Amino acid sequence: MLRKTSPRARVTSLLAAALAVGTLGTFAGTPAGAVAADPAADGSYAFTTKITIGDTFRACTGALVDRKWIITAASCFADDPAQPQNLAAGAPKWRTTATVGRTDLTTGAGQQADIVELVPRQDRDLVMARLATPVDGIATLPLATTAPTSGQSMRMPAYGRTKTEWVPTKLHTGTFTLDTARPTAIDTTGVNGAAVCKGDTGAPLLRETNGKAELVAVASRSWQGGCLGETETRTGASSTRTDDLSAWVAELRLRTADVQAGTHVQVIGANDTLWDTVVGPRAGGSWSPVTSGALAAVDTVAIGDTLHVFVVGYDGHVYTRDGKVGGTWTPWGEVPGGAAGVSGITATARGTMVGLQIIGSDGSLYSTGVDYAAGYWRPSWERVDTNNLKAVTSATTANGAIHVFAVNEDGRVYTRDNNLDGGWTAWGEIPGNAVGVKDITASARGNIVDLQIIGSEGSLYTTNGNFDAGHWDPAWSKVSDNKLRAITSSAENNVVHVIAINEDYKVYQRDADYNAGRWTEWSEVPGGAAGVKALTAATAG
Repeated sequence: MLRKTSPRARVTSLLAAALAVGTLGTFAGTPAGAVAADPAADGSYAFTTKITIGDTFRACTGALVDRKWIITAASCFADDPAQPQNLAAGAPKWRTTATVGRTDLTTGAGQQADIVELVPRQDRDLVMARLATPVDGIATLPLATTAPTSGQSMRMPAYGRTKTEWVPTKLHTGTFTLDTARPTAIDTTGVNGAAVCKGDTGAPLLRETNGKAELVAVASRSWQGGCLGETETRTGASSTRTDDLSAWVAELRLRTADVQAGTHVQVIGANDTLWDTVVGPRAGGSWSPVTSGALAAVDTVAIGDTLHVFVVGYDGHVYTRDGKVGGTWTPWGEVPGGAAGVSGITATARGTMVGLQIIGSDGSLYSTGVDYAAGYWRPSWERVDTNNLKAVTSATTANGAIHVFAVNEDGRVYTRDNNLDGGWTAWGEIPGNAVGVKDITASARGNIVDLQIIGSEGSLYTTNGNFDAGHWDPAWSKVSDNKLRAITSSAENNVVHVIAINEDYKVYQRDADYNAGRWTEWSEVPGGAAGVKALTAATAG
């Protein structure tokens, strides 16, 4: 049997993971501790968190999964670590601090915050711990969304005891082989002498692919073979699974998600959750959830320091919510008018008003609007014309006109304007004879509109219209060869941020920098978003 180790009252005898109820194959569980393995490279696994409970009472390891949340083992905080299921939700019993992003604990690098709230799971040794102040500038660890399988190689970074040190000052990592997967836990064996020792309770167990890490489980209990002060030789361990908890984690993140200034990119992920991040100089390197649910399309517009988000649900109806910089998100509300069967959506601001257009179930263009200063929505959608549109976008120029651009059933790009008097101009084709267009995006710089499309082969093309001169570029310019699936953009300080979903369903960005007169290269938007189905961008604050 795996023996139970008792928590001691000093950091020099770090917390061992809790004894779980039930058995591990032919043996019962034992508290886990620190990885007896190799020092981590400087700056690596920055999401790994040193957790100090009660100053010198206990110590554990965890992982940053949101700028405000750490995931770790519930047994770290339980009165009796052998009974993690008895941990109560709320403030921790002892003052607890989390240190993030510090490979060497003796240096001044990294960030520190108190843990002020615990949200435990009742079905496994796991807890989400909320930080008093958010951690920015450190990439968070994404959760795996596919189940682990026997034979997979895993890596665990942690701060606990090693083979030679009682209280190491540097992050260590070890490699483990996955032996068996059970409904809420996995069993592993250390490779080349790696072991889970005292102080590693809650440490992340990672699956690494092409240099990207994802969280599969957190350390719970182990034999502690090879750890300093132990006579045991076995290196088996049990860790609590997290791959099936992405929805639970997303809901907690949503509850405390706030809005930052900058260019926001929002995507609908593979699990239908709407995620938000900031790109550019103010990027936080992580995605925060805006909502979870069945979503088909999204567009966002900024008015000053407020983001107005519009989504199309799987029910074909249009919903909206607002996020103010420095605050959190308002509840969802349905846009008046009862639109159903919507297949595309675009929004653009004109002062304190937003013009909202959709492609209806019949392929036609419909329009409505809201005046946020007056608190008034139009009561119904206006059908602008009878069409068979495939994609739509829009931009407002400095003269106040809303310019709508659409891909028609013939694969060509057309435009029409909604003027200040409320009237609509006729459709006209954008010069350049683009055919087979798959998606389209528009953004305005003063009275200039920059228009980008995904061509028939998936590459990026651009053109622009100068509404002061009444002139469009005569041809589309090919920016790069790609296999893009969807595209969006936002203009900021004479720079157009173009964001796209590539053929790998990940999110990438490049900028048309009109200050420098050049395009930047493509780069992946930080945070590891994958399986993305739709996206939008807007600049707030």
